Formats: sequence, structure tokens, C-alpha cells
Amino acid sequence: MTQPPVFAVVGHPNKGKSSVVATLSQNDAIAIALEPGTTRQRQSYPMTVDGRTLYVLVDTPGFQRPRRVLEWLEAHSVSASDRAETVKAFVTQHQGDGRFTDECELLTPLIEGAGIIYVVDGSVPYSAEHEAEMTILRWTGRPSLALINSIGSEDYSETWQSALGQFFQVVRKFDAVRAPFEQHLSLLRAFGQLEPDWEQPLEEATGFLSEHRRKNQSQAATLIARALEDMMAYREKRTLTSAQASGISDEQLAEQLRDRWYRHQRQREQTLRTDIEHLYHHQRIQRQEAELSWHNEHDLFSEDSRSTWAVSRRYLTTAGFGAGAVSGASIDAITLGHSLGAGALVGGLIGAAGSYFYGDRLMLPALNIGVLKDGFKTATFGPVQDSQFGYVILGRAVDHWWHISHRNHAGRDFLDLEPADHHWLESLDKPARQAIQLAFDKCRKEQSMDERQRHKFIAAIEQSMITYDDWRLNRA
Repeated sequence: MTQPPVFAVVGHPNKGKSSVVATLSQNDAIAIALEPGTTRQRQSYPMTVDGRTLYVLVDTPGFQRPRRVLEWLEAHSVSASDRAETVKAFVTQHQGDGRFTDECELLTPLIEGAGIIYVVDGSVPYSAEHEAEMTILRWTGRPSLALINSIGSEDYSETWQSALGQFFQVVRKFDAVRAPFEQHLSLLRAFGQLEPDWEQPLEEATGFLSEHRRKNQSQAATLIARALEDMMAYREKRTLTSAQASGISDEQLAEQLRDRWYRHQRQREQTLRTDIEHLYHHQRIQRQEAELSWHNEHDLFSEDSRSTWAVSRRYLTTAGFGAGAVSGASIDAITLGHSLGAGALVGGLIGAAGSYFYGDRLMLPALNIGVLKDGFKTATFGPVQDSQFGYVILGRAVDHWWHISHRNHAGRDFLDLEPADHHWLESLDKPARQAIQLAFDKCRKEQSMDERQRHKFIAAIEQSMITYDDWRLNRA
């Protein structure tokens, strides 16, 4: 079996090497710190999809004494033909030498056959120290690529381009925190041009990663659809004995049920968010979840959430007509067409009327407290009777998915979910609107969807994600 390409990510200390490794290996567990010297030993990170390792990145310590190392190399080399062997001799001779521990760590994967990814900070000026580093790397004779990863606000990238172009086969600007997924793929293709043996495996790797991303989007749509069904149809129920019923008023019982219902919905939404994050290999955002609920004005049930994510009355009316017409069409089918389409028409009108009526307010779920019978009293809260609740959940879920799917694994900032400034679902096509509304109506009425309806619902959710992606990327 062909070994996957291996790349050692090297450079000056604290210039973004670990960030590049985290993003390209899709691993947010890699430590990224502001202080120099965080990485003291080389560490390999395979990029694996469906059990197959596509390539391996080696995170390394930064150069500490590059000019001393270069002096040694120049003193022990006879001609250009022995430079790679001289670098190998340096590592062999200085193993265990505390003065050159970091240089031995970063050069070892190169003398073992890894390609070079040299990372520089384009916001700091080029210096003689960097030239010594680049000269050492050139002496290894390994295929090489340089990345300009600007960390600060200053811009010296033009000077860096000129200098790096003299030492490396390919030079690219790459923001490890913000670079879009397409740039990741472009970088992999560039790696494939460095060494003939790498071209095919890295071309396959880009295909695997693209397909994997497409599958993730479909799986995310399924997760969101499942959560919506659960939350729209959820009912909080409590059965009390006569003794228990006598000790609590209907108002207190209603309050308890309502609190439990809200708590369940919040927990279900958080479960959905965690599932989406894990789907995209983000394991460390969990501790940032407190920040999501910290923004009280974005709370699931606040008026702000409703005004941001709920859809317009006009939208509800048209979607409601379509969903009602779909239900009414089943009547036409049962009567073998003798209703002459009246079922679809009536169903559409009922759906539109109901949506119009409920379109301007986020109604609470139905509360039902029964009478004491045979020594027991039953009370229920839910399911929610307003489909706007579903649109709030849908909007928040798609927004969260979008941020996660576009978030690089080098990102360490808090996940801040800002509300949209106008409603993107207005761009959704008519069949998708109707499929979503039909699903919400089914849940509200405690009716099960058949497999065909559920499939259409999931497809409509995925269409919503595409629509939202277009809206986010193209808005002014």
C-alpha cells in the first residue's frame, strides 16, 4: 500500500505553524498559544477520512539558533552535492545536545523524507534569521512550499514574496484561521505539484474531502430535520394521584409543565448543536456553548429570536396553502378523482387561513389539564401550536450549521451567532417551503410523516442550507 504524503510544518517560533496544522488536519485539539515555545517536540497529525489516511502533517518546534546551525553546516560541507548528507550528519551528531534540541526535532522528519511547509508571519519584517532558516531548509533538498500566514495588522507580504520565491518552489498566502475550504483544496493541489509521487494521492485527497463535505451537509440536514420533528411534536406530560393533585393548583401545575417543556427544548437544541459540531470534527466548541446562552437577547424563546428567525405572514400564507393543498390532494386520491380537485383546493385554503391567522405571533403550546378521574389527574403541555416556532428553530439551526461548516479548526475565538438582518428563507423555492410547512403542520397535529414526506422535508432543509449559504456569502 502506498504511504500517504508527509509534510513537516516548520518555521520561526510562534508564527502560526500549529494553526496551519490544525486547519489542514481538521483537528481542533492541537494546542495553539500566543507564547513562543508551545511546541517542543514534533508531533504527527494524520488527515483521515472514513478510515483512510490522506496525508500526514508534522507539527514541529520553531528554529532557535538557525545561524549557528548554518555555520556548522557550512563548515562541514565540501560541495553542494553533500548538503543533504551534511544536514543529516548535523542531526545525528547533535541528538541530545540541549543547544539544538528544537533544530534536531524539526529537521528529523525532513531527513526521513517529509516535504517542507515553511510558515512565516507576513505582518513582521523579513530578517537575516529567516534567511538562515530558509538556507538550512534548502540544504535538505526536500520539496518545499512556503505559506505567508499574517497574524498582525502590518503587511510585509510583498517583501516576503520576493524573498521566499528564491528559496521555495511554491509561495502562497494562507490565513489558517479564515481561509475558506476551497483554499485548503487549492493548497493540497499545489503540494501535489511539488513531487510526482504526491500528485495522484493528493488529487484523490481533494476528491475525498469534497465528497466528505457534501455528505456532511446531507447528514447535517437530517440531524436538523430530526430535531425539528422532536421539538415541534414534543409534549410534556404529568399524571398525578388524587393526593398529589390536591396539593397543587392548576396554575402551579401549568407552570411546572411549562418550565419542563422549555428546559427540554433548550436541551434538545443544544444536543443538535453538539451533533453538528462533532460531524465537522469540532470537539472543543463544547466549552464555548456557555457563550451561546450567555447572549440572553438571542434566547430561543425571546421576542428578538421570533422577529429574527420567524417568517412573514405572506410567506406563511403561501407555504400554508401549498402544504394544505398537498394534504387535500390525498382526499382527491381516495375519491379516485371524483372530488374534481376540490380536496386540494379546500386543503390549500384551510392551510393558508391557518397560517395567516397564526402568522403574527408565537403562540404558546397547548395546555391541557384534565379532571380528576379514577383517582388520577393528567396534565399535558404541548405540542407547540404555532409553526413559527419551527421557523425559529430552523433559522437558528441553519445559522449555527453555517458557522460550524465554515469554521477552520485553527479558530479559537468564541462562536458568536449574530442574528440575520432580514429573512433569507424568502429566497427558498416554493416546493421546499411547502415541504417544510407540511412537516410542521404534521408535527403540530401529532400526525406521523411517511417516508416520502420525511425525505422531502430533509431535502427542503438541505435546500434551506444552500439558500442560507448563498445569502451569507453574497450579502452586502
